[in-house]
Amino acid sequence: MSESFRPDTTSGPHREPRKSLAACALIGAAVTAAVDAIIFHQILGWHHFYDRSTTSVGLLSDGLLHSAEVLALVAGFFLYADLRRRQALARAHAWAGFFLGLGSFQLFDGIVNHKLLRLHQIRYGVDVTPYDWAWNIAGLILLLIGVALAVRAARRNRAGSASRPSARPPGPG
Repeated sequence: MSESFRPDTTSGPHREPRKSLAACALIGAAVTAAVDAIIFHQILGWHHFYDRSTTSVGLLSDGLLHSAEVLALVAGFFLYADLRRRQALARAHAWAGFFLGLGSFQLFDGIVNHKLLRLHQIRYGVDVTPYDWAWNIAGLILLLIGVALAVRAARRNRAGSASRPSARPPGPG
C-alpha cells in the first residue's frame, strides 16, 4: 500500500483533512478544465467554451476559461503548499479531493454546460450520443473514485484518532 493512502495517525502537527480535500479538489477541477480546454478546444478544435456566437466570441470564452483554470490551479497549489509547510496535509483526503475535483468538473461540464445550458457540445457534425456517454461516464468514474477514497480516508482517520491516547475520553481512576 502506498504511503499516500496510509492514515495520518502520526503524532505531531494537527492534520487538516477538510482543507486538504478542498485544496486538492480545486486542483483537480482546474486540471480537468485545462485538459478539456487544451485537448478539445485547441488541439482537436471540436468546440469552444461558448459556441452560440461568433468564432471570436468562442475564442474569447476559451481565453476566459483558461484564465479561470490557471487561477484555480495557482490558488489550489498555494493552499496545498501552505498545508505542506505547516505539516497539516492529510494525504489520503488530498487524493480524495483531487479525484472529486476531476469528476465534479467533468460531470458539471457534461451535464450543465453541454445539456442544460447548451453552451457547447463535445463535437459537431456527428451523433454526440457516444461522446456524451463516454464523457459523463468517465466523469462519474472519477467522482466515484473520489467518493471511495474520501470514505476510506474518513474511516482511517476515525480509526487512527481512536487509537491515539489523547483521543480517548478520560476513564475512571
